Amino acid sequence: MFSISTRIRRARTQAGLTQTEVARRLAVQRSAVTQWEREGGTTPSVGHLAQIACETRVCFEWLATGRGPSNPDAGAFDAAVVVDDFARDELESRILQGLRRVSDRRREAVVRVVEMLSG
Repeated sequence: MFSISTRIRRARTQAGLTQTEVARRLAVQRSAVTQWEREGGTTPSVGHLAQIACETRVCFEWLATGRGPSNPDAGAFDAAVVVDDFARDELESRILQGLRRVSDRRREAVVRVVEMLSG
């Protein structure tokens, strides 16, 4: 059975992601990802493990424990979670929180402003 550090590294490389990209997506320092992938390094929190599993599209149980399949059946993640629907950093989180506070009547206007600015 592979160690958790090896499973994290394997999931990342099979997803074609760099340590820097994983760090950006999880809003952590690259050194944290390096530690997670190093034998004898630190272990990520359960929340970070869940994010890694989503970003790399591997099964959480396999990533956390080494049990079960590493990759889900085709389409297994499609119904459960759409990763792009969640904030990836502090700015996205702030805009999402702000949008949720806006009245239903004004939401469409906010979305149009963001779409216009994103061009």
